[in-house]
Amino acid sequence: MKTITLGSTGITTVQNAFGALPIQRISTQEAVHLLRKAYDGGMTFFDTARAYSDSEKKMGAAFDGMREKIFIASKTMAQTPEDFWAQLHTSLRNLRTDYIDIYQFHCANRCFAPGDGTGMYECMLEARQQGKIRHIAITAHKYGIAQEAIASGLYETLQFPLSYLSLPKEEALVQACAAQNMGFIVMKGMAGGLITNSRAAMAYIQQFDNALPIWGIQREQELDEWLSYMDQTPAMDEETTAFIDRERRELTGDFCRGCGYCAPCPQEILIHQCARMSLMLRRAPSQAWLTEEMQAEMKKIETCIECGICKTRCPYELDIPTLLKKNYADYQKVLAGEVKV
Repeated sequence: MKTITLGSTGITTVQNAFGALPIQRISTQEAVHLLRKAYDGGMTFFDTARAYSDSEKKMGAAFDGMREKIFIASKTMAQTPEDFWAQLHTSLRNLRTDYIDIYQFHCANRCFAPGDGTGMYECMLEARQQGKIRHIAITAHKYGIAQEAIASGLYETLQFPLSYLSLPKEEALVQACAAQNMGFIVMKGMAGGLITNSRAAMAYIQQFDNALPIWGIQREQELDEWLSYMDQTPAMDEETTAFIDRERRELTGDFCRGCGYCAPCPQEILIHQCARMSLMLRRAPSQAWLTEEMQAEMKKIETCIECGICKTRCPYELDIPTLLKKNYADYQKVLAGEVKV
């Protein structure tokens, strides 16, 4: 079983970690069962966030009384010191713990630093001094922010999207972290659901010795897949390499990862679903995409006023209005029977 050490934190954990965003969508009983099964199966690193509604509470219920056996990472989207302390204390209470191993600025749009006038990095330092957090970290979706965080030397881990659809410059961030003795935590290893082959996804990421993937898990079947790779880790053999090459030819480029950071839309368009409908229909066919309810959501694209707010929020700097129109045109062809899925 391969282990990963997250840079200067000294945290060493097995090669697969649990991403707890999806457990906000299931009951507490189901979530507790999944989390405990993950631990029993060998997982020791669990990532959540204050922004994930009740995810922290469910994690707290699952691991109450066994805090020293696991590593917990959480996040804050606070922009002021007052909100920072309020969110940290809420997270500690929800998680039923007096400390968080890795505390991350969540989806950062700037790289907070000492003396920048915000007081935010100073909050991290004070929280660490008080023993409420152990390591200061950051998560980013924007390449430039990730670069700045690495170069700053202020953060002990970076969490950033990485999958076999990533660009070479994004892959280079992993090596840059290694050179700085900075941990690299992988989010979106399945590219927001567009990758459907978990074996290939795992084989790709395991090439990076310093990258710890956190897999978003909602169903027991998903957990079973990741646990099965603990002792039988997929490798980048000839067949897997050829498969990934085909996937890259089809998918690399301007596509929506489904992160949802573009929301809310003033026209109430469900952008994170509608902007990737064409791909989802091809790669994850389901009648759920064609229900009257979803048709009504897609029709809202007609009301787009091209205000551009979504473009300013998109971490991947996509031309979302154009992407929406393209997906709507494809969707109409499917409804008309011109295209089969």
